[in-house]
Amino acid sequence: MKSLFLASMAVALVASCQTKKQEAQLTASELNPADFESTIDGKQTALYTLKNQNGMEVCITNLGGRVVSIMVPDRDGNLKDVVLGYDNVGQYADREGSPSDYGASIGRYANRISQHSFQIGEENFELVANDGDNCLHGGPTGWQYQVYDAEQPDDQTLKLTIVSPDGDNGFPGEVTAITTYRLTDDNTLDITWEATTTKETVINQTNHCYFNLNGDPSREGTNMELYVNADCYTPSDIYYIPTGEVLEVEGTPFDFRTPRVLAEVVNDTTFEQIKNATGVDHNFCLNTYDLASDKGDDTQVAASLYSPETGILLEVFTNEPGIQVYTANFQGVGRDADILRKHGVKYPKHVSVCLESQKYPDTPHHPEWPSANLKPGDKYFSHCAYKFSVK
Repeated sequence: MKSLFLASMAVALVASCQTKKQEAQLTASELNPADFESTIDGKQTALYTLKNQNGMEVCITNLGGRVVSIMVPDRDGNLKDVVLGYDNVGQYADREGSPSDYGASIGRYANRISQHSFQIGEENFELVANDGDNCLHGGPTGWQYQVYDAEQPDDQTLKLTIVSPDGDNGFPGEVTAITTYRLTDDNTLDITWEATTTKETVINQTNHCYFNLNGDPSREGTNMELYVNADCYTPSDIYYIPTGEVLEVEGTPFDFRTPRVLAEVVNDTTFEQIKNATGVDHNFCLNTYDLASDKGDDTQVAASLYSPETGILLEVFTNEPGIQVYTANFQGVGRDADILRKHGVKYPKHVSVCLESQKYPDTPHHPEWPSANLKPGDKYFSHCAYKFSVK
């Protein structure tokens, strides 16, 4: 009996140690890094964790350079996960069963290029259409579905590199692109994109985080307050392609120059632009960008988002001319309503907001807008910083 008792105790002790070991491996956002270990297209995927001295944590997978979770303190000092996503690499990789751009480093060209084609000089390039007749976010096998080579030099930095071959989804030139994520001690997720090409091409990278600053993605996020430092926007047709106009926000629901509660805007079907998109899915022309000098001031706030529920404030800084505001209009719609996301949660419509720094959509067809062209010998550089605080 004594031997049986000791054996039982030993088994229980081993099981307890294994459980504690498994718990210790979880991130602050309760992600299991083992669920992100896989081989996709012959390359290894993993989950990388960045931490700063304040306890803020950012988890990123090298599949698509995707931000999986961002843990920031609320007004009571409790950590909240403020971005949408999945808790395993399999769902991120499943383009048919669980399509998403959650947290991705988008390339080659963020947003849409109309008629899946563009010209450089006299030469026409046919792209792969994946959004009706248009090419969206670099095509059906854009960089958000590719495995980046990852290097983590320290606890607060992750460097991701991808080499895109000449002709990738129809785009010219072999492009080497580097996305660098840095988590600073002032609670900023600082992102830079750099790229070079062997042939003249177009490039327009962004981050596609879906922000829910309430920390509860099971409910709509329309209580959040949005500010956009923009006097103008580019209206779109029913296919989300810019009409070519640049219109003032004055007197429209798109006037976010003072913070507005999203609930007052996203359901305003009296405004055709909102009716067509069933919310906001538009490019705003940032006042932080000087068209004359073709330069952006990334020391000024381009946009902000605030949750009165948690007190979490997000401020966005960028050197880009535009920012795409997207209010998750396709979440919770149709078959999307039944897909289980991170920790088994189903996301409703208007659950979050994307704030995507960018060149204007369809820029290759609008030479009067800031250019997205990149030539051999030049370097593409784009910067976006997401700074979190509490007010």
